Amino acid sequence: MNNIVFNYLIKNFLKTFLLVVAVIYCFGVVLNLFEEVEFFKNTNTSILTPLVLTCIFVPSVIIKLLPFIIFISCMWFMVKIRNNKDLLTLKIYGYSNIKIFFILAFTSFMLGWIVLTAINPLTSSMVQYYEKTKSKFARDIDHLITFNKNGLWIKESLNNGERIIKALRPDGFYLEQVEIFHLNKDYSLKEKIFSERVNIKKNTWKLEDVIIFKLKNNIVEKNEVDIYEIKSIYNYEKINTLFSNADSLSFLDLVLNYNHLLKKGYNSTFLDQNLHSMLSLPFFLFLMTSLASILTLYSLKRSDNLRFIVLGMVVSVLVYYFKDLSVALGQTDRIPLNLSIWSPIIALSLFTFIGVLQINEK
Repeated sequence: MNNIVFNYLIKNFLKTFLLVVAVIYCFGVVLNLFEEVEFFKNTNTSILTPLVLTCIFVPSVIIKLLPFIIFISCMWFMVKIRNNKDLLTLKIYGYSNIKIFFILAFTSFMLGWIVLTAINPLTSSMVQYYEKTKSKFARDIDHLITFNKNGLWIKESLNNGERIIKALRPDGFYLEQVEIFHLNKDYSLKEKIFSERVNIKKNTWKLEDVIIFKLKNNIVEKNEVDIYEIKSIYNYEKINTLFSNADSLSFLDLVLNYNHLLKKGYNSTFLDQNLHSMLSLPFFLFLMTSLASILTLYSLKRSDNLRFIVLGMVVSVLVYYFKDLSVALGQTDRIPLNLSIWSPIIALSLFTFIGVLQINEK
């Protein structure tokens, strides 16, 4: 009988969770489809293209919202079994509040690891396909940026021609061993610039140890200067954003290919932030399930349903903004970045511990 009751809890909790995921997925598809249709409206593509891209993009959004989805699912499930008297039946078979709490919380914890190791690599591949497909239809195709085994390559369209930039590797706010080619409208070389190190923090790039080759009247002139400046539409933040889409990196990539990603030019701070964010997901799911269980097990009155709904919404908003604020403090170096990611987990753990003691007395 205990196995039947245990299976009942797990099966119905997961059913509720999948139902909430399905509802949010449908809402996500509808909302994102408008954005994709707007993007493709001036291209010769059918409605199928934005629809397919929407369907493969929304799962990555679902993973981001997973802590709040599990919170809603748990509250819904607990209110349902409380209202239909199943909760009292469970207690008759020896399932106390604390036992129910741990069963649901550990189920969410294991679900988090399944998402990280099995689902996240799939959604990351889907996001990569999404980005590659959309890049083919990008309106600003005259401005391109790519990174391959030969280094970083940037193309810019200027008023009087084109600029092509090649850098061996990025290093924080700097690009190392940079070559800049200025071409006229006929794509003939006008100027070639070598620089050992370029500061790209702002749109005005500062080149150091510069050698300039300029073609005048079919004669190449060579100039050497310590500092040289050029204007660019790109800066560190924009370039970093293009290569810092966390959704395209899976948990397994970060764990197994961390050093390879560093060599490719990814920022170590960015990689550490995403690795710790992903590692915290199972614990976050555990605690959000715990929080929902504590709120709903505290009282068995049906009249409290509305209060639980309102309280659940308030708690979700508070947790979201606290988590966002904590990460923002870490990104601005007010507190260590890793601590900023784990601070919400620590705070929720303390609150959950107190709540578990309360429901254990019920």
